[in-house]
Amino acid sequence: MRRGAVKKRSQTKTIIDGATGYTKRDRSSGEFKAVKKPTKARKAAKKFKGVRVEKKAAKRKSRRG
Repeated sequence: MRRGAVKKRSQTKTIIDGATGYTKRDRSSGEFKAVKKPTKARKAAKKFKGVRVEKKAAKRKSRRG
């Protein structure tokens, strides 16, 4: 039984056939490990339990004078 967070893994939201899914990947190698696809009755898949969600990169504002 797992206790706490899954180490060295992260998940990111992906769009699969127009529906939202989640892809789990290894943080050290960047290799994609598993995909959770939504069922036909649902529009979105559930997240992986205990795996941190990656944040999107923030857009930088240019400072032009």
